[in-house]
Amino acid sequence: MEKKRDYSAWLPLAIAISAIVGIVVGIFMGNPFSSNTYSTQSDRKLNTILNLISQEYVDDSIKTYDLIEMSIPAILANLDPHSSYLSARELMAAQEELNGSFSGIGVSFQMMNDTIVVLEVIPGGPSDKAGLMAGDKIVSIEDSIWVGSLIDANKVREKLRGAKGTKVKVGIVRAGTPKQLSFVITRGDIPLNSVDSYYMLDKTTGYVKVSQFGRNTYNEFVNALNSLKNQGAKRFMVDLRGNGGGYLEIAIIMANEFLPPNRLIVSTKGRYRRDETTAYSNGNGQFLDEELVVLIDEFSASASEIFAGAIQDNDRGLIIGCRSFGKGLVQKQFDLPDKSAIRLTIAKYYTPSGRCIQKPYDNGESAYQKDILDRYSNGELYSKDSIKIDKSKIFETTTGRKVYSGGGIIPDIFVPRDTTGFSSYYAAVFAAGLIQEYALKYVTENRTELSKMSDYKQLLRNLPANDDLLNDFVKYAADKGVPARWYYIHQSQDIITSVIKGLIARDIFGQSAYYPIVNRNDKTIETALKALNKHKAAFPITNY
Repeated sequence: MEKKRDYSAWLPLAIAISAIVGIVVGIFMGNPFSSNTYSTQSDRKLNTILNLISQEYVDDSIKTYDLIEMSIPAILANLDPHSSYLSARELMAAQEELNGSFSGIGVSFQMMNDTIVVLEVIPGGPSDKAGLMAGDKIVSIEDSIWVGSLIDANKVREKLRGAKGTKVKVGIVRAGTPKQLSFVITRGDIPLNSVDSYYMLDKTTGYVKVSQFGRNTYNEFVNALNSLKNQGAKRFMVDLRGNGGGYLEIAIIMANEFLPPNRLIVSTKGRYRRDETTAYSNGNGQFLDEELVVLIDEFSASASEIFAGAIQDNDRGLIIGCRSFGKGLVQKQFDLPDKSAIRLTIAKYYTPSGRCIQKPYDNGESAYQKDILDRYSNGELYSKDSIKIDKSKIFETTTGRKVYSGGGIIPDIFVPRDTTGFSSYYAAVFAAGLIQEYALKYVTENRTELSKMSDYKQLLRNLPANDDLLNDFVKYAADKGVPARWYYIHQSQDIITSVIKGLIARDIFGQSAYYPIVNRNDKTIETALKALNKHKAAFPITNY
């Protein structure tokens, strides 16, 4: 059988013609102003070159389509770090994530020791109805073996997802069951939640974890806030750490829920007047009086920064954590005939004070992507004094507080990275996936009893004491090749036991049960609670 050709060897050829292939992108997209724009001499020149390659190049297996596919990303990379090309497959996956649903079998899984392990079965979903359980190992799909080092998560995801109403056969190995089980599952619509968890931190503080700004995030968010308000919440903590963004309009209407009328939320400025917009609050938000803090980190980007910037510049609440990513560019999606798409930067967005928080990218793609690593190495995540601030770009909030432009949202209260629980032992067991493996093993062995628990609080009361859980885990890890090193184990014992308990709770009650447990030792949340207790007033923030 002929081996699949590796086109990476021909990448230099693709890059060499990438400058002119940009014209092909224009041909595919069509110009919104003139249908004759690309009927030029350059167009003819490009077609001549592509035809020459197709007809005369020594290797007839090289297809011009493949050259174009490889060249388009190279072209866009010369514009800015966020203009991008998505193949048809990549576009479908991205749209599923942001649109809040997809069609599949309704499980979350992880590759463990080259095996597909089911971590969670969505209640009421196709797999739940068919009888799959958390802890099951998927060893075959459509009678083909799916075990081994060549299997990756993307391939599994593609195989399990599919059109609603279609069927997929999976082979399952289940602990305690001697024979392999077989299930035929009818795919259905699976919701993707972007509010991962919400719960009461104390009698008056409601916590909401938002993982992205998708199509359904606003409804999820407001429902979570209302639920917390009904439980007695008079102040809210919105956790945007690790949230890479999403739809700009969703960030706008979420910020609107907290702002008094006629407050600027965000503005955009582009090359053309059509790309210049402003968004103001209408005063109809449901949470205008509750106190508010927003948590951010170096991975909070784009829509997260729009939300945080609107709250900060309008002095509506405190931003707590470390400097955000720094993405201030707006992309518009142009769909192409082959169901791929280009996301092209068409504007920059500005916070209410007039800041553009886009970090510099004039040193090239490599330096731009390396920025987060540089923050670790230069000490910024451990010391507020190490944050690089351009003092020439000073702006003011509504009450006159100074804020700075360029390079992300700088928090009102900086929280250094907590390293007290990290050690070489923790790094070793975490990298090997042993904490998750152990939690899954524990659930598998004790599922009957654990399933009787009403909620994660009751579950925690019935789990072994921390010392017993830790000792059992250390023995398990040693059997798996990570020797016990008790000095470092004691250093990390709190985080190890906390994560194990969180994962056990997640396996029984779903993702929402994970955060109330692991957040108990979170220094940023502790700092935010202290800030709320100190400042009291919800609006405006004038002293911090």
